[in-house]
Amino acid sequence: MLKDQDRIFTNIYGLKDKSLKGAMSRGHWDGTKEILEKGRDWIINEMKASGLRGRGGAGFPTGLKWSFMPKESDGRPHYLVVNADESEPGTCKDREIMRHDPHTLIEGCVIAGFAMGAHTAYIYVRGEYMREREALQAAIDECYDFGLLGRNTKLGWDFDIYVHHGAGAYICGEETALLESLEGKKGQPRLKPPFPANMGLYGCPTTVNNVESIAVAPTILRRGAGWFSSIGRPNNVGTKLFMISGHVNKPCTVEEAMGIPFRELIEKHAGGIRGGWDNLLGVIPGGASCPVIRGEDMDDAIMDFDGMRDKKSSFGTAAVIVMDKSTDIIKAIARLSAFFKHESCGQCTPCREGTGWMWRVMERMVKGNAQKREIDMLFQVSKQIEGHTICALGDAAAWPVQGLIRNFRAEIEARIDQYTYNAMDHGAVMEAAE
Repeated sequence: MLKDQDRIFTNIYGLKDKSLKGAMSRGHWDGTKEILEKGRDWIINEMKASGLRGRGGAGFPTGLKWSFMPKESDGRPHYLVVNADESEPGTCKDREIMRHDPHTLIEGCVIAGFAMGAHTAYIYVRGEYMREREALQAAIDECYDFGLLGRNTKLGWDFDIYVHHGAGAYICGEETALLESLEGKKGQPRLKPPFPANMGLYGCPTTVNNVESIAVAPTILRRGAGWFSSIGRPNNVGTKLFMISGHVNKPCTVEEAMGIPFRELIEKHAGGIRGGWDNLLGVIPGGASCPVIRGEDMDDAIMDFDGMRDKKSSFGTAAVIVMDKSTDIIKAIARLSAFFKHESCGQCTPCREGTGWMWRVMERMVKGNAQKREIDMLFQVSKQIEGHTICALGDAAAWPVQGLIRNFRAEIEARIDQYTYNAMDHGAVMEAAE
C-alpha cells in the first residue's frame, strides 16, 4: 500500500490550488535549477537507476529511451514530444494530470528537454480534451510569466512548450503517427527504422514520451532513484495511476504502488465489485487492447507488468475495466472490435482488412449465428493480423478477440447452441403451421 508521503500527484482530484503558486507550495518546481546543474548524464543515469518504465502502455525503460538521443548536436535541433493523445478506451489518467496537476508535466518537460539537449517541447493533446488543454495552456502561460519558460529563464535553460490539439484519432497515439500529425500530414505510422531518436519531428532527433512518464520525472530526481525503485517488485517499480471503471461501487483514478494485488486495489479504492466478488465475470486490466481475464483468475493477480503477463494479458496503462455477470462478454468484445476497425488508418492490409473481418465475425458470434469451427478460424486470423503490421494497432485489435476465445470459449459455444436450437425450434413450428 502506498503511503501518502510517497504520492507524486498531490492534486489528482483537483481539490487543491492548481496554480503555479499552489504547485510550488506542494513541493513542485523545488530545486529544479539544482537538478539541471547536475548535468545531462547524471539525470539520464538517475532515470535509468530508478527503473521507471514508460506509462503509456508498452513499458519501455524511460531512462534508456532518453539515452538514445544523440549526445552532440549535428546542427539539427532536438525535440521532446509528449504524447497526450489518450484515446485507449478505459484510459483516463493523463487528463487528470493536465486538468489538475499540470505543473508536474511542465517541470518534467523542462528536465527531460535539458537531459536530451532539446530547447522545444510539443504536447500533443487529443481532440476531445478541450478543458484539459485550456488548463495546461494556462499553467504554461504562468510559467512564461514567472520566468521558468522562454529565453534567459531562472533555470538557466532556454525552453519553449507548444500545445498542439489533435483531431481525435486513436492512431495518433502511436508515436510516429503522432509526429506525422504534428507535421500537418495524415496520421499514419512510419516504418521504423529510422527511429525518432535519429529522424523524428521534421527529420530531427526526437523523443516521444507519455504524459505520466514525463510528469513523474522531477519527483524521482528530487527524491532519488533509490526511493522510487524501492516501491513495487524488481522490474515493476514505482507508483502508478490506476483507472478503475465499470462495475465497481466507486469508479476512480488513484495513485498506488506497482504490484498491488487486484483485490486490494478494488476493495480499498473502488468500494468492491458491484454485487460482491462472486458477481465478477471478467476484467480488462490495462485498457481496451489488453486481453480480458476471467474473474476467478484475477483473485490472486498482481497489478504490474509481470503479474499481468503471467495471466496471459498485459498491464498496458493500468486502465482496469471491471465487468460483472450482467455483462454480455461477447458483445463487449465485439464493441471493441468495432472501435479498432473504425480507428485503423488503413495503411497495412492485414489491419485494414482484418479488423473489419474480425468485427463482422464477432457481430455474428454475438447472436450465435456462427459455427463452432469458426471460433478457431477467428483465432487463427487474429494471429495473421498480430505482428504483421507497421504499428501495434493490429496487435491491439487481435488481443481482445484472442482473450475472449481463450477464456470465454464455453460462452461462445453456448450462444451458438442456443441460436441453432432456436432456429430448429422455429423451423419445426413453421413446418407444423404448413
